[in-house]
Amino acid sequence: MPSSFASLPAALQTVRTRPLFVMRLDVKAPLLVGATPGALRRVGVVPGGTFAGERLSGAVLDGSSDWQTVRSDGAVTLDVRLMLRTHDDVLITMAYRGLRHGAPQVLARLDRGEAVDPADYYFRMTPTFEVAAATPYDWLNRVIAIGTGHRLPDGPVYSVFEVL
Repeated sequence: MPSSFASLPAALQTVRTRPLFVMRLDVKAPLLVGATPGALRRVGVVPGGTFAGERLSGAVLDGSSDWQTVRSDGAVTLDVRLMLRTHDDVLITMAYRGLRHGAPQVLARLDRGEAVDPADYYFRMTPTFEVAAATPYDWLNRVIAIGTGHRLPDGPVYSVFEVL
């Protein structure tokens, strides 16, 4: 039984990725549901955005949403559903779970809309995609992806990567 990464085959020692796209979301001020039995709940309505990469680009459609749970430890979990429309008019669903956390003073600055260096907090997501099989983007149905984010005052920006 292998006892360390070094004893594994090279293909199992690291995770390789390649850029998929950069996505910017416009998000309205969150609707505060309030303290629920599990945690504080808020919902961000996403009226639009853009995504651009070497293999696909386009717009994020109105009607998407970001259901957030603010946990007792200050971390925010995300449950997001988006509709993407590519530059050549193909619809793609994108869903992701995410996690944002950091020092309380950093998170407070983010909540106030202040500029914060993305290296000062943790913001990651795990998107999945669905697209009609008879499109040039059918390969997205078989992709595992990860992303890293940065919260700006008008919404997040994400770098999304395909895991190879």
